[in-house]
Amino acid sequence: MFTYLNPDVRQKLIDQGRLVRVNSEGELIDVRTLDHPGELAINLLGPIPLPIAIGQIDIRVDWYAAVRSTELTQVETLASDLRERGGQHLFSHLVSPLAVNSVLVVGQPTENPLVRVHSNCLTGDVFGSQRCECGPQLASAVQRIHEDAAGGYLIYMAGHEGRGIGLWAKAATYLLQDAGEDTYEANRSLGLPDDSRDFTDAAILLKHFVGNESFRLLTNNPKKLDDLAQHGLTDITVEKHLVGAGEWNREYLKAKKEKGHRIGDSDLS
Repeated sequence: MFTYLNPDVRQKLIDQGRLVRVNSEGELIDVRTLDHPGELAINLLGPIPLPIAIGQIDIRVDWYAAVRSTELTQVETLASDLRERGGQHLFSHLVSPLAVNSVLVVGQPTENPLVRVHSNCLTGDVFGSQRCECGPQLASAVQRIHEDAAGGYLIYMAGHEGRGIGLWAKAATYLLQDAGEDTYEANRSLGLPDDSRDFTDAAILLKHFVGNESFRLLTNNPKKLDDLAQHGLTDITVEKHLVGAGEWNREYLKAKKEKGHRIGDSDLS
């Protein structure tokens, strides 16, 4: 994906307040300054009006694109070098695996909003795969937040495919699962962790949009709560979020239940 913005356009977006930067506590900092080594900051681009039709609803949300400043700076530096060396045809070198996260602001969030931190899943979210419950979870989360009186946020985490192992390795784990391994055993067979997702950026975005106030989180995963708590987000009420269980993902969900996910026996029937 191209991650480059023309410097003139970038400045215009800054002047309009559409491009901002937040620090690790979610606080606004100067977007014009250079990054300091070791500093974790996120650039936010938005709000962008986005009409969406997902599941059973057709609504308009505000979309923000979010990317770590250090990674964006590397791309912008490369773009400047390519521009000096010979023109637009060299911009193909800007194709990058850079993870650009998204925030959807649904409704007009008030106190104790409803939140979903959703890990991207191409096979489930886009292809409609029934080997996991990700697609139905995404659609249901947007609908639940839309129908909730307090409104809320959906934070879509790029780079989380297959619990952080990536699409190529995920494809291999599916073949291993078809040979009899469960979803966690398949990861280990590849020499990979059970779950390598990093929720640091999600925590920063929550601090920026929600602050240190309470919110309700749609999740069945205790690890997600623990990871957010490590970044100081502890005033969280969990709301169970299990949809899309069926024949194709029953064993997958059973493995997650054995790993401590809030899934009951009745959910698997």
